[in-house]
Order: sequence, then structure tokens, then C-alpha cells
Amino acid sequence: MLLGAGFIVYAIMMGGSFSQFIDVGSILIVIGGGIAATLIRFPLSGVMSAMVVGGKVAFTHKKAEPRDIIDSVVEMGDIVRKSGPLGLEGVELDEPNLKKGAQMIADGYDPGFIRESMELARDQYLTRLQEGRRVFKSLGDAAPAFGMIGTLVGLVQMLANMDDPSTIGPAMAIALLTTLYGAVIANLICLPVADKLAAKEGVEEVNQTLIIDGIMAVRDGKSPALIREMLIAYMPESQQAKLLADAEAA
Repeated sequence: MLLGAGFIVYAIMMGGSFSQFIDVGSILIVIGGGIAATLIRFPLSGVMSAMVVGGKVAFTHKKAEPRDIIDSVVEMGDIVRKSGPLGLEGVELDEPNLKKGAQMIADGYDPGFIRESMELARDQYLTRLQEGRRVFKSLGDAAPAFGMIGTLVGLVQMLANMDDPSTIGPAMAIALLTTLYGAVIANLICLPVADKLAAKEGVEEVNQTLIIDGIMAVRDGKSPALIREMLIAYMPESQQAKLLADAEAA
């Protein structure tokens, strides 16, 4: 986003003053209208939650690698075989759902309850990602539309005051700048974040299902080698053979 914005600003500065591309009326039409249209489609709490989720995924959220998750689950299986379920109480895990599953194993919860609880947590997380994607997609669709509305407003103002040449410039600025603002907001911010949330949703669905199956295998007392072999099936086919070879060598 910063790189794209930087190129746009640089191109503007090459051709004139940046202040020429700032118009409060255009900003109000595009941003205000886009937010208003989104609030009509979604509740305020949903929009605020989507902003938080989108910000985390786009700027701060670290990607959890399936290989790292598999290694953590295999280590848990080894601990359970050596020290029993209570040995998991001191294990430090970064992934929240994996940590939750380890704690439930240590507390001796029923396998059915563990699976149901973890599947619920997975589904809620995926739902938040879906809502975030829908909100940002809505903003991305609304911004160019309100840019066009601003263009029509500017053209009407210009045509209504053709007898006064001093009003033609400001009216034309609103007509053109709203289209520019709508296109930039949609294509540089909202739609890329929506696509990133969609990609994140697919990755997290695989990761969270992997975690659930891994936790259940640990709860059932399966051997670490069997757990690894089971979970490697979640990896891309091109990586499976290498991972199995590395596991046998270790």
C-alpha cells in the first residue's frame, strides 16, 4: 500500500502541486458515502470488527506454517507418551487454538467435547474472516460508485454555472477527483485487503483442521511418528515426500 501510494504521489508531484489533488468535497462524497453504504449493509459492530480483523491480517498477522504446527503437535505427542497428559501444562505454544487443545488434554476433557469445542472456535474464527472480507469488498465496490456520483455532482455544478467561468474549475475538480479517490481507495486498499482476507481464510481453514486432528491424535495417545505421518497429508504433495524423509532421518 505504501509503495503504491508513494508512486501515485511521486507521479503527482512530477506534474504539479500536490495541493491541486486535494478536495474536501470529493473526500466527503467518496469516503463518507462509501462508509454510509457499508453501514446500511452491515451492523456497526460488524464493520468495526472487520476493520480490526482486516488491519491485523493486512499489516501485523503472522502466517502460521503447517510444518511448524506439525512439529508442535508431534512434540506434544512425545510429551504425552513420556509424561502423560499433565506434561502439556508447561508447554509454550503461540497458536491460540493449539494452546487451547493442549490445555483441554491436560485437564482430561472428553474427546468429543474437545473436538466440538475446537471446531466451534475454528468456525467462529473463519466467520470473522468472512465478515471482514465482505465488509472490505463492500467498501471496494462502493468507493468507485460514489466516485461516479461525485463526478455527476461536479458536472451538474459546472453545467449549471457555465455563465461564470470562475466556477467551472472547482466544479470540474470535484468531478474528476472523486473518480480518482474512488479508484485509489478501491484498488489500493479495500479490494486488496478483501482478497488477502479470502486467501487467509483458505489457509486458516486448513491449519485449524490440521490442529484439531493433531490434538485428537495426541489425546488418543498415538505415537509421534504416526501423528506426523497423519498430519503430513495436509501439506502440499510436492513437500510430503521430503518431510517424511526428513522425519525418518531424524
